[in-house]
Amino acid sequence: MENVPMTPPTGTPTPPPVNRDQNTWAMLCHLSALAGFVIPLGNILGPLVIWLIKKDEYPLVADQGKEALNFQISMTLYYIVAAILILILIGIVLLIGLGLFSLVVTIIAMVKANEGVAYRYPMCIRFIK
Repeated sequence: MENVPMTPPTGTPTPPPVNRDQNTWAMLCHLSALAGFVIPLGNILGPLVIWLIKKDEYPLVADQGKEALNFQISMTLYYIVAAILILILIGIVLLIGLGLFSLVVTIIAMVKANEGVAYRYPMCIRFIK
């Protein structure tokens, strides 16, 4: 028996080519939001800068940049409410929970975007359409 390479049957659709640059920039939209743990409002400025620079070049970046911005703006509003609620002590627990939640879903979004999948954040208010 000869070793004949297997070829897909005629008419089988081939998957679209993977655009690694697009996926990387989409992932960076989410990754840059982690700057908010170091720089005040860095969680909004990071995704905003990448989205503004690359949105016209890559459709996935346009989508994921808006998604990251909407989520980070939403989280900032949630942080403000939790900070006010520190006065009745429940805010401390809320701030810790929000921080952990934000970190976990941002990491999930980074992985999905790097795979080329459009990720939708939970608890996200869609300010930018």
